[in-house]
Amino acid sequence: MRDHITEIVVFTLLFLLVSGMGFVAARWRAPKDMAHLDEWGLGGRNFGGWITWFLVGGDLYTAYTFVAVPALIFGAGAAGLFAIPDTIITYPLFFLILIRLWSVSHRHGFVTPADFVRSRFDSPTLALVVAITGIVATMPYIALQLVGIEAVLKTMGVTGDSLLARHAPIIIAFAILAAYTYQSGLRAPALIAFVKDALIYVVILVAVIYLPFKLGGWGSIFDAADEKFQASVSANDGILLNAGNQLQYVTLALGSGLALFLYPHSITGVLASKNRTVIKRNMSALPAYSFLLGLLALLGYAAIASNVKPLPGATQGTVDSNTVVPLLFDMQFPAWFAGVAFAAIGIGALVPAAIMSIAAANLFTRNIYKEYLRKNASHADEARVSKITSLVVKIGAVACIAFLDPQFSIDLQLIGGVIILQTAPAVALGLFTRWLHRGALIAGWVAGMGLSMWMLWQIPNPATKHAHFGGSAFPLSEFGFDTKRTIYVGFVTVLVNLLIAVIVTLILRAAKTPAGVDGTTRDDYFADEGDPRVDPDPTAVETPSRA
Repeated sequence: MRDHITEIVVFTLLFLLVSGMGFVAARWRAPKDMAHLDEWGLGGRNFGGWITWFLVGGDLYTAYTFVAVPALIFGAGAAGLFAIPDTIITYPLFFLILIRLWSVSHRHGFVTPADFVRSRFDSPTLALVVAITGIVATMPYIALQLVGIEAVLKTMGVTGDSLLARHAPIIIAFAILAAYTYQSGLRAPALIAFVKDALIYVVILVAVIYLPFKLGGWGSIFDAADEKFQASVSANDGILLNAGNQLQYVTLALGSGLALFLYPHSITGVLASKNRTVIKRNMSALPAYSFLLGLLALLGYAAIASNVKPLPGATQGTVDSNTVVPLLFDMQFPAWFAGVAFAAIGIGALVPAAIMSIAAANLFTRNIYKEYLRKNASHADEARVSKITSLVVKIGAVACIAFLDPQFSIDLQLIGGVIILQTAPAVALGLFTRWLHRGALIAGWVAGMGLSMWMLWQIPNPATKHAHFGGSAFPLSEFGFDTKRTIYVGFVTVLVNLLIAVIVTLILRAAKTPAGVDGTTRDDYFADEGDPRVDPDPTAVETPSRA
């Protein structure tokens, strides 16, 4: 058995370094007043190109991505490569969408996508639906960052027999995360993202150069993977796609790509930018992360060639596929470099977890607390409630890992993408047109969410031994088709959502049902840095004065 002391020491030192940076971040870039959501939750809305690039990239490419994408390729082959085209598809689409969202949010002081929906469609109910959907979709995503850390700790042997002994390191790590996020807000993950991404780039570039050299070249690696998949019991496993999984691959790549920037934490990073030009440049430069992800994915094949055997899972008779990448580094690299790789994964969990908890807290504060519990809340009240809520969210994430099978949390994350897609008609389309009626958008959401739950209920996961909610690949045979092909649930349900919204809009407009008053103007969607703000809430105790 390998001595893991060096790995643990390197991991701990780097973890403490970024934790210290998290606390220092409260004084970084001279915040005006941390008792304000613009400062605590959006970093003062003043992040430039480099900061935004690292922040958004660190937000989207998480510890879960680091361990799960290669693990999926290790288990299924080419089907796991869907994660690469989904980002390539996403960036050009959201280049058009996010600049409009930034402008209208800048003009009106919106902090969340639900704020925009509330003003655009004059509907607190629709805003509540969007807010709850965002919170529900985000929670399992936060829990999955813990899964990445746990995979590293298991590989280093930092485990125990009791519940407390197993999870004590994660509890300590998230307690530190909670402390500096509470103090520094979005500035903490923004500063840490520089270190996190630098570590990940170094680790992956070294790995894709060193591993082929050690394993006999990429030809030998692909041959080993092909040999494994030839013996697989699943006809869809392989280093190439086949007729059985191509539809699932295409719809999953497109659907998950569309969901990517609908997540509240993605939007939070974008709204923290100081102008439209920053967003344009970032949407053009972020595909560099897709290149990195492509290299990272190849580690799944390298793990096959290295004969990696995943550690046992939490459920008897299962394996923890998330340990594939940590075990690969543990087997093939010197202990000190494996420690650096493990730290990259661990720190890769802190940045997105912090942003996600802030985004979920902002949704609760602005669209539930202020809308329904305390309409005259001041900016200081909002910041205080958001800080407390972010702590509660983190505690909930730790509880999910402590009391649920982590493999089940992974299934929940796949479901999260399906759920957040149901906000696309209100948020994404709402930025370009107000033709869809507010009542119809709610009806479409109900139909899409209801169909999503029914479809997801039908999906088992033999690997995790769950009979329901076992993923997002729906068998078309359930719709009466004579085929074994599957399709991504979110792709189907968001189309149904939109269809219902269109039909109900026609009915409501024919019945002359009031559609509310649009709180935005055409010019709002083209506003840039320096353009005067509009008071988004005249009833607030304090009037925003951030021109």
